[in-house]
Amino acid sequence: MKYDAIVIGAGSAGCVAAARLSEDPARSVLLLEAGPDYPDLEQLPDDLKYGYTRAAEIKGAPHNWSLTGHITSAQGPIHVAQGKVIGGSGAINGQVFLRGLPDDYDTWASWGNDEWTYLKVLPYFRKMEMDLDIRDDFHGSDGLIPILRREGETWPPIQMALYRACVAAGFPEDRDMNGPDTAGVGAIPMNNPDGIRMSTALTHLNPSRHRLNLTIRGNVLVRRILFDGRRAIAVEAESGGQVFAVEGEEIMLSAGGIRSPHLLMLSGVGPAGHLRRLGIPVVHDLPGVGQNLRNHPNAGVMLRVKESVHLAPDALGVRIALRYTASGSSSRNDMLLQTSSIFAPVTGEALPERVIRLSCALELPAGAGELRLTSADPHVQPHFDYRYLVDPWDRQRMREGIRLCLRLVEHEAYRDIIAERVSPTDLDLASDQALD
Repeated sequence: MKYDAIVIGAGSAGCVAAARLSEDPARSVLLLEAGPDYPDLEQLPDDLKYGYTRAAEIKGAPHNWSLTGHITSAQGPIHVAQGKVIGGSGAINGQVFLRGLPDDYDTWASWGNDEWTYLKVLPYFRKMEMDLDIRDDFHGSDGLIPILRREGETWPPIQMALYRACVAAGFPEDRDMNGPDTAGVGAIPMNNPDGIRMSTALTHLNPSRHRLNLTIRGNVLVRRILFDGRRAIAVEAESGGQVFAVEGEEIMLSAGGIRSPHLLMLSGVGPAGHLRRLGIPVVHDLPGVGQNLRNHPNAGVMLRVKESVHLAPDALGVRIALRYTASGSSSRNDMLLQTSSIFAPVTGEALPERVIRLSCALELPAGAGELRLTSADPHVQPHFDYRYLVDPWDRQRMREGIRLCLRLVEHEAYRDIIAERVSPTDLDLASDQALD
């Protein structure tokens, strides 16, 4: 059978794409995902359903690709969580629903694609959202993804302390981090009513499953895209020990920031010299594939809390964050601070007992990494290196952010919370070089 559209990867974007494309009953749509499919909420395992823990993100978890990546030359390889299930990484993540800034989209448009201006993407944000807190021209109330901030609930002590310390330090209060003029400290928008992680598998794909023109296949690994000349015509996939090809009039690659460039290069689209060294026939020499790999460098202050302080899982209550602009930066809100109490925000791994982390993230890093194949075998993960903090501007902003964290925890709001600082040590803080 030949499908009108094949969507590769059932993550946050792929589930939406398949659901939207299948609204046309004359179009046959096939959605392929390497991980398993749980067709309704009752069948969803608890590690995916509930955001109370980060069990789905830990290394070796059943719905995690459990990749190994590099972030800095000093730290070496680390575990990188990526969702391997219908729902993708949106089915295992921390449930933050934070938009980019208007400046971000307008900058993309200025590079040549004017379809990405803020005013043009805003209707789609409004269409996807069911904001339970704010009703105005910048937020949707009839969409499929519920958004809430839990402002009326009791805030955990460590979250309240961050809020009080930031306000005392002169930062404005921010009631709407998804608004056009967001800045300052406030509650992070979340997509987890009643603690349920609302991935697009639940919000968009499941309500579309009744359509006869939509075929959903889990546990199918796409090995490569097949071409006739430079036109994609089919995918080569495997499932149950069998390798087979499926034809498609249109093929949409929606497999995430790691797997999408990986599949392109396996298929012969990428830097020609690199592909030839691995014996992959070149379909199209495209040097940018695998380049400009970006994420959010994240470092933190580790603090041991007093025995009297109750540490609830982060997703049970409100999560507070500070968005601010680094000194000398021309990019608004390029920094973010937040507190976590149970799990490290990057890897999902548990923090030491009675230790919290006040994290500092570069929201707009200057540095970028790359991804390269290590084998033509689709089962072998690519090598990828984020190259965090290689750029001096990134190091300067991160140092400033860590020192801001240290000033904030000196506020009286932390007096009955913090027992001692675990890291950075006094020696780490002795100089810029030591802190780097």
